[in-house]
Amino acid sequence: MDTSTRAAKIPSLYQQTEINWDNLNMTKFYVVGAGMFSCVTVALYPVSVVKTRMQVASGEAMRRNAVATFKNILKVDGVPGLYRGFGTVITGAIPARIIFLTALEKTKATSLRLVKPLKLSESTEAALANGLGGLTASLCSQAVFVPIDVVSQKLMVQGYSGHVSYTGGLDVVEKIMKADGPRGLYRGFGLSVMTYAPSSAVWWASYGFSQRVIWSALGRLNDKEDTPSQLKIVGVQATGGMIAGAVTSCVSTPLDTIKTRLQVNQNKPKAGEVVRRLIAEEGWKGFYRGLGPRFFSSSAWGTSMIVCYEYLKRVCAKAEEA
Repeated sequence: MDTSTRAAKIPSLYQQTEINWDNLNMTKFYVVGAGMFSCVTVALYPVSVVKTRMQVASGEAMRRNAVATFKNILKVDGVPGLYRGFGTVITGAIPARIIFLTALEKTKATSLRLVKPLKLSESTEAALANGLGGLTASLCSQAVFVPIDVVSQKLMVQGYSGHVSYTGGLDVVEKIMKADGPRGLYRGFGLSVMTYAPSSAVWWASYGFSQRVIWSALGRLNDKEDTPSQLKIVGVQATGGMIAGAVTSCVSTPLDTIKTRLQVNQNKPKAGEVVRRLIAEEGWKGFYRGLGPRFFSSSAWGTSMIVCYEYLKRVCAKAEEA
């Protein structure tokens, strides 16, 4: 094939607002993606630590807002305190994300084919396909994610508000296995599924829907010839990520608060006990402890993740053949 012809065809593929899973170089996608998402995790991890500490706070610590909690961590533990449990998270995140992204894209592609006969609007089709993809991906990845979540959260709150201290991730695993066996690593699994699976469905559905609504408003959705610039594509995707993160954080924070308290509490309470104690201590607003950091984390993570993810797909796209 003529080199100039091939070069001319590459930009047309890279500039698409969505790139089909089948058009990706999968080896490059997984390798580059692991590094890219690890960098995003480094940047946003401290927000998760602040959110988790706010959710399990007791006594005087309950009066601290996100900024006060952040300052307290720096005062007591320094910068390393903002990265408690990071090693565990980054180790487990790579296989979990591979499972998640594969299940997400495969389900999205299948779902889009299934909803086509329904003759729905493109925005509605996108919401349904993305939502089902997010739900399936979350369910598939929970087997890896939940043990990582349990261990990392115990490390995040160790020595805080009366919680046990550990020497590292392996020490946490050893003590959990000794006390409860393998099932201890899956403490709160049901609530994790109830929290993250619907959250993932809501996030991806919101993203798919909002992105198409924005394109439609810009008059670009059905304009196949006049391809939008890369800057505009990134702007629309980032806006969709922010909207999806904001919607999801408001919907999922109560379940996330209950799940976190279940996973870090040494007394092994039932979910009902956690709910009753929250209501008794703070009323219904207790379910939204850490909403600010979660809102920021969800929006910032969602925006960063989706911009990186969509960029990753463009970078790893195969050149079209003649």
